[in-house]
Amino acid sequence: MARMVSADFTTRRDAEMAVEHIVQEHGVDRKAVTVGPSSEENTAGTEAARADVVDGHLKKDTVGKPALAGKVRVSVQISEPDADKVRSSFRTFGGEPS
Repeated sequence: MARMVSADFTTRRDAEMAVEHIVQEHGVDRKAVTVGPSSEENTAGTEAARADVVDGHLKKDTVGKPALAGKVRVSVQISEPDADKVRSSFRTFGGEPS
């Protein structure tokens, strides 16, 4: 039986890394994975990703700043026997169960 397993991430990069791990290491179909804000606000997380920071500060040469209005949620439609693998990948990249 399929179920939805979700976790919230503080950065978009951590969410994307979890997705890549789930797809590449566990063979989950990318169509079974959704990524979006955990709230009503458009967001790139609650913290700037490492790619957005230089010497501890947001990069100056980028257009705009990342929208840091809430966490990023990753949800995976998965069979119950494989749910623990997905949860493990979430934890590896700092995901908090939602």
